[in-house]
Amino acid sequence: MSVCYTTSSSFYKHHIPTYSKPKPISISTRTIKPIIATKCKPSDDANDIHELLKILPHDLRDNLVVESKRDQLLEVILDLGRLPEARYLGDSGRRYLRDTEVSMEELEYAENAIGEIGGDNRAGITGTLHRISAVRNRKGVVVGLTCRVGRAVRGHIDMVRDLLQFGESILFIGRPGVGKTTVMREISRVLSDELQKRVVVVDTSNEIGGGGDIPHPAIGSTRRMQVSKPFMQHKVMIEAVENHMPEVIIIDEISTRDEVNACKSIAERGVMLIGSAHGDRLENIIKNPVLSRLAGGVETVTLGDEEARKRNTRKSVSQRSGPSTFPFMIEMRDRHYWVVHKVFYVCLRARDTYTSSKIFNFLF
Repeated sequence: MSVCYTTSSSFYKHHIPTYSKPKPISISTRTIKPIIATKCKPSDDANDIHELLKILPHDLRDNLVVESKRDQLLEVILDLGRLPEARYLGDSGRRYLRDTEVSMEELEYAENAIGEIGGDNRAGITGTLHRISAVRNRKGVVVGLTCRVGRAVRGHIDMVRDLLQFGESILFIGRPGVGKTTVMREISRVLSDELQKRVVVVDTSNEIGGGGDIPHPAIGSTRRMQVSKPFMQHKVMIEAVENHMPEVIIIDEISTRDEVNACKSIAERGVMLIGSAHGDRLENIIKNPVLSRLAGGVETVTLGDEEARKRNTRKSVSQRSGPSTFPFMIEMRDRHYWVVHKVFYVCLRARDTYTSSKIFNFLF
């Protein structure tokens, strides 16, 4: 059974950025914790894991079907020569599904049931949100599978629903497994169906829209553009803007310099971006040499002797080099514990430079 959390706040009603008058660079932050819990009716399609179980050996399938925590199943791990294991939401330990090791025949059976595995070593199951990731040896043979359960959870974004109505770009930051893709999926449905926006998802691994050519109902009326090869993702992002006139583009797992440049180009064209990136805190994004440009980037400048003495600091200092691509950045510290950062920028004058010791506490 899924649980959705909502929170009420007037924070943004009084803190919407105004760009008509110059303001110092700053950040506003709110921490969101669930204060009201209401049960949500789960989607039958989202909670149905039978299609995923079909690719598993029969004995593992039978064990998982009778498991009391089946609705909390997160993933099944099959590694050659090791015991198969299941992982559940909220459990830190491992649960072995039997006392005999996984064989090559079982892996081959699963691989054949899945079908073609893409160049990013990921595959989906048609009509579902499940994701299968492969581990290969040096010869390219599959020696391990991570079978991750995909679910559509409605009500999960009620914590930040007010942000969507601003039309400003939002970046979700979190470690793997915290639920970023689930959030992307629900946001696409809310924007397209409830807020009546023209939304396009650039779905590189079919994780947001599910496997197959027909997108999963979980993304609503959002249009989905698939990517033939992972390194082509940034080109499909630009193509989506130029060819399909979206109001919103959703992109999961921004990681390369080309993708960062594509995000900046899209933002400059007035299109709202909803994206995600791996990181534990906003500081991790700023320190990342590739992703830091999403937050405006950091550059080093040299002060004159008199200015350095006046500030009582070193001559070489750091400052933000440009505006943030995403005015709102959300740290997903846990599935139901998020921290929202509102960042805005005004051009710096020579005296508006800050020391590197202050940059993370003040500029960002």
